[in-house]
Amino acid sequence: MAQVGYSILLLSFALALYGAGAAAYGAWRGRPAFVESARHAMLLTFPLLTAAALALIYLLVSGSFQVEYVARVTSRAMPIYLRVTALWGGQAGSLLFWSWLMAGFATAASARKWDRDRELLPWVILVTMGTLAFFLSLVVFFENPFLRLWQTAGGQQVTALFQPGGTAALVPLDGNGLNPLLRHPGMIIHPPMLYLGLVAFVIPYAFAIAALVTRRSDDRWIRITRRWTLFAWLFLSLGLILGMRWAYDVLGWGGYWGWDPVEVAALLPWLVGTPFLHSVIVQEKRGMLKQWNMVLIILTYSSVILATFLTRSGVFSSVHAFAQSAIGPLFFSFIGLTFVGSLGLLISRWNDLKSENRLDSMFSREALFLLQNLIFIGIYIVCLWGILFPLISELFTGQKVTVGPPFYERATGPLWAMLLLLMGVAPLSVYGRTSWQRLGWALWKPAAASLLLLAALLIGGMRNPAALVGCWLGGLVLAVTAYEFWRGARARHQRHGENYLVALGRLAGRNRRRYGGYTIHIGVVLMALGIIGIEIFQTETQGQLAQGEQLTLGRYAITYDGLAQFDTPDDRNVARAVVSVYRDGEFLKELYPRRDFYYASQQSMTIPGVRSSLEDDLYILLVDWKQIAQQGATFKIYHNPLVNFVWLGGLVFIFGTLLAAWPERELEASHRAAPARAAVARV
Repeated sequence: MAQVGYSILLLSFALALYGAGAAAYGAWRGRPAFVESARHAMLLTFPLLTAAALALIYLLVSGSFQVEYVARVTSRAMPIYLRVTALWGGQAGSLLFWSWLMAGFATAASARKWDRDRELLPWVILVTMGTLAFFLSLVVFFENPFLRLWQTAGGQQVTALFQPGGTAALVPLDGNGLNPLLRHPGMIIHPPMLYLGLVAFVIPYAFAIAALVTRRSDDRWIRITRRWTLFAWLFLSLGLILGMRWAYDVLGWGGYWGWDPVEVAALLPWLVGTPFLHSVIVQEKRGMLKQWNMVLIILTYSSVILATFLTRSGVFSSVHAFAQSAIGPLFFSFIGLTFVGSLGLLISRWNDLKSENRLDSMFSREALFLLQNLIFIGIYIVCLWGILFPLISELFTGQKVTVGPPFYERATGPLWAMLLLLMGVAPLSVYGRTSWQRLGWALWKPAAASLLLLAALLIGGMRNPAALVGCWLGGLVLAVTAYEFWRGARARHQRHGENYLVALGRLAGRNRRRYGGYTIHIGVVLMALGIIGIEIFQTETQGQLAQGEQLTLGRYAITYDGLAQFDTPDDRNVARAVVSVYRDGEFLKELYPRRDFYYASQQSMTIPGVRSSLEDDLYILLVDWKQIAQQGATFKIYHNPLVNFVWLGGLVFIFGTLLAAWPERELEASHRAAPARAAVARV
């Protein structure tokens, strides 16, 4: 099975190379037959890589420990579902998974009707197959998941696909098992969601490059890929949120985001994908920002590859990173080649992409969108500098100097606040020529409501300036969003006599892009509220307790009731404490913080006990323990106000994105009818 899987990989790699080459040759020589042949090669890569992935899954599930990857990431004690998810639990498998997604998306993109855009097809094939060939080259030549274990006469272990001379087959009795940190449900789902987002961004980039090569300066490539962009953004956002939840539940930080280098690397594509999502609207509406949109999608693609590079090259020590690997220089070369090539192509087409309109007012919607874009780029530069600085410092001084959360929080905090302010102002602005008086008149009612909220917070005793500003900005965004929903519903009520609830539903249903965007804004505000709560008002304490003693944190107190230590059937040793939680002297519930030790991998994992409500979380970690009869156990306690608004906001955020991405029937129908009307007009 291992040889079969590797043979399929080789064939897929050859087809990807052929597809890229045939597409380029067909476009260059004007030979449609070569382009069609390239498309067929591209369509074949997906079923082939599906077969390769299934072959590896079969080896993982069947416990074929003679395969080195299987022995490294699975064990007999692991349940079936974890053995399947081990496909992306190690470096080699995750690269195969990345390639499989790339082939699937390329196939889906090629399945559309190309009648109106036939000239784009060969270049889309070239970019997607070129990217696929790069990732498959890593799997085929450097990170082969089908290598087998062999043993020399001297007892040394070697890995090879076919038996080397003087060796015998080695079949370990059991494997090492998946990294315990990767066994959490959030981590099982988080990587596929993140990969879906990262890989899907290749499609808009491919169409952008195709438009540049063919000198198409219209917004056709944006309209074709709008849903791809939203799809990529949705899953990238979902992947980041699930990763935050995983960190909160597993890593024992007491929080959800530690500004870990790999976390920041995964955030980079989102930081340029988000302004791209906004600025393409300006190109569609006003024919502006064409050059800027090209810059953003090139940056997004490069950031996607960079994020993958930083995760897999081993240049950073991180709970998220895979082991040291030789593939780092290859990633670096590929990023450099594609970035410089894309930038050179853009510069050569720069004059073709001039805006059709000028910026008439600094208070117009397009101006505010551009300002929002620049702020996002500011955050992107801070984050990029933060993850590259250790490498630069090591290059010049020989010492790797890292930057921590204070750097990121101080540098990006004001920029995030400015983005919240723009989210409150931009929806009330209009395209084209406008004035600050007009914008001020539209804004004064929501602004007054947000000031009332600020006054209420001051009267309620809040004095922290950062929290006050953050809550006021969040209130402004909510007030503006509610005002927009109310204005639209009132207009339908007056025009069609609908009651307000029906009007609201039809309003959102018939303009999903706009009201989906507003719903996303609500989700962002809820998440911001949760971030303010935990970042500014989090408190913590730590103490050693004998059985029956109490530890107090604010209004909460915990009593250490006991501890049990036992083995489980899945090869773990569990130390589980029992604590009683009280608030203002009233018993609430028992919690069970614990430490799991995995015998196979010799790794431990700390699972917090959490008492959760919308108001706050009490988050308890079992830090250390001794025999019950002796001195007891040590606990660390975090009080995390409002943290659950982060997850609630995430759900609203995802719902809003789905609403925005959902096809609009009337719009689709009008787009289909447009060519027919044009044909009739020409007749």
